[in-house]
Amino acid sequence: MTTLVLLPGLDGTGKLFQSFIRELPGDWRIIVAAYPADARLGYAELAALVLSTLPADGPVVLLGESFSGPVAIQLAVELGPRLEALILCCSFARNPRPALARLAPFVGVLPAPAALPSALSERVLLGADASAASRALLAQALAELPASVLHARLKAVVKVDVLRLLAQLRAPVLYLQADGDLVVPPRSAANLREVLPTLQIVRLDGPHGLLQAAPRAAAAAMLSFLARVG
Repeated sequence: MTTLVLLPGLDGTGKLFQSFIRELPGDWRIIVAAYPADARLGYAELAALVLSTLPADGPVVLLGESFSGPVAIQLAVELGPRLEALILCCSFARNPRPALARLAPFVGVLPAPAALPSALSERVLLGADASAASRALLAQALAELPASVLHARLKAVVKVDVLRLLAQLRAPVLYLQADGDLVVPPRSAANLREVLPTLQIVRLDGPHGLLQAAPRAAAAAMLSFLARVG
């Protein structure tokens, strides 16, 4: 049986996948990765951590959301022929906002996500029409992310560049792009396609938190892709 591995966004909790999982077939084997909230781990360390939790054999489909795109790409290379498909959602292989790299020294002064105005994070991540349940779940996930871990993950984003690894992949790759994404610009998908011309890009209506705001459309796009390439 194929295992679907869901790799979370910046919060690292995996809790924000709930609505997306409800749109998937009930008989699927799904692993929701969660990153330690008490350890400042880089991308290579996170990939190694997730790899250690996966079944020793059998096919795998990886879905990397936002922050976890580089984790998913590194895992995809490690899995080799076991990888059935890779899905990247509103994600990147290198710093999606290179102009902000000069601000990296000041990342350490940012407050914990829970201290930021909730209306701002909700609007950027979930869009204007988010349900009360979605907003509450986001607040809960962000409350579990300490400032020190946030800083480490943002610094990892600034430095990351795993584009060259994409050229090693033989499995099909899908990119889910949100047309209202205020975090990751369209150029990130274009960068991926320059290295991997076979990359399939599906553009959906929604904000950066596409799997939370439009779970049914995102699940349908993924299932259609897997049916075509399977």
